[in-house]
Amino acid sequence: MTYLPQARRFDWSNFGVRLVSTVVLIPAVLLAVWTGSWLFLLLLSVAVALLAIEWASMSAPRAPMRVSAAVTAAVLGGVFLAYTGEHQLAWGVASLGALAAALIARGVAERPFDAAYGVIYIGIPCLCLVWLRATPQGEWWTMMLLAITWSADIAAFAVGSALKGPKLWVRFSPNKTWSGFIGGLLAGALVGALMASLPLFRLNLAAAAAIGLAGGLATMAGDLWESMLKRRFGVKDSGDLIPGHGGLMDRVDGLMFAVAVISAARLVNHLGWGH
Repeated sequence: MTYLPQARRFDWSNFGVRLVSTVVLIPAVLLAVWTGSWLFLLLLSVAVALLAIEWASMSAPRAPMRVSAAVTAAVLGGVFLAYTGEHQLAWGVASLGALAAALIARGVAERPFDAAYGVIYIGIPCLCLVWLRATPQGEWWTMMLLAITWSADIAAFAVGSALKGPKLWVRFSPNKTWSGFIGGLLAGALVGALMASLPLFRLNLAAAAAIGLAGGLATMAGDLWESMLKRRFGVKDSGDLIPGHGGLMDRVDGLMFAVAVISAARLVNHLGWGH
């Protein structure tokens, strides 16, 4: 009989640094999301620039500054338009920006597809996030997005570290386990259901739990997808921006997938489902 390899123990030596980084970042994110003001736009713009730099460092090592500048300009052009309510135009500008980034990458002997994909990979979540926050009760939906993403990520890590067991996808992510995967799904569904209990949030229990389950699945899919990308580019982390965590992309990879899924759920909810 063939047995799946067991996940190795987590190294707790930098846990304190990770905790401090988290405690500092989370209040700033929550404040920006809840107010939806210029602080939200500023935080998102800084995140776009940092993500573009990390993406270019991985995918375009010969000309990272030019490619990161092209990706940043393309995504921010769409973000600024979306923030002013021009959502359809924003998608068009981002699409043209992806083409422009590909041409710039080709001109500096980098892979055009990787530059264009960087605009798509970073741009879609950002445009979805701006749209989600701008919808009625958008602050609640965005808070639910964050709660589901963070809880699924934390539960997957905690349950996987405690129970260990067979690995989920050893080829791309050696430390992720099936136990952690299931724990993340359950945490996402539970947090979604808890959000439905808030008196000001208009969403029924079944719909909220389903959204939480889908958001949890998307969170872990985004994590695995970034692991595949890092394996392709031959890097361990996307960067070293956040002490104890690695790069910004390493922290928001799950969120980048989850925001698209929850935005789709919000659109369906707007049409009458889940009330």
